[in-house]
Amino acid sequence: MLLILLSLSYIRNSRMTNLTKLEFVALDISGKNYLSWILDAEIHLTAMNLGNTIQEKNQASQQDCAKAMIFLRHHLDEGLKNEYLTVKDPLVLWKNLKERYDHQKTVILPKARYDWMHLRLQDFKTVAEYNSALFKISSKLQLCGEKITESDMLEKTYSTFHASNVLLKQQYRERRFAKYSELISCAVVVAMGVGEAVVKIIIDHGEVISIPNKTTRSGITMEEGKAKKNFSLLRIMKINVISVV
Repeated sequence: MLLILLSLSYIRNSRMTNLTKLEFVALDISGKNYLSWILDAEIHLTAMNLGNTIQEKNQASQQDCAKAMIFLRHHLDEGLKNEYLTVKDPLVLWKNLKERYDHQKTVILPKARYDWMHLRLQDFKTVAEYNSALFKISSKLQLCGEKITESDMLEKTYSTFHASNVLLKQQYRERRFAKYSELISCAVVVAMGVGEAVVKIIIDHGEVISIPNKTTRSGITMEEGKAKKNFSLLRIMKINVISVV
């Protein structure tokens, strides 16, 4: 008997947990996360076979509409839930939120364009930091309807190397990467091979020179040793590149 009661209690608690769990961040009443919210909401509704409930002239059943409303309301700020308390049609709620918050594009787009225009690889300490910033900005642009292509991301990267790294830019261009991910992966591999220290490697006629750091008894810096080893690896991989970690 005790086992049955414990089982029933566990099932009830599990159900309560599922009811309170959010699949993604709820829509803030300020609308600051509206653009990402509609994307998340649309993807999840589609995955639940409820995507048609927020489309014009849909023939969704009352049951599907009710499920969609429960899901959408569950991902709204408490204040928004109260404001749209009487709305029972998910399409009506969807359109009301669009009318209320779609202007966010006019706020976010100019800032995103400005950030993209002034994004420069040379301003970041690591490739990873630059990569993160690039995707963050490009995502905002795409949410606002701007199309960012592979070519755009490649050219943005090539054109913003530091002026002292002309050879670096040239060698990356000669690789003729078709995708931005290929370029950035190559740069990250090189950076990881060199080490965590901030070292600039210059490849010139097969010679590898690095900024001196900790000198060993043989007179060769630790970074030079890492760089030469890494350079040999890249030669095997047929990747002739220079990297700034």
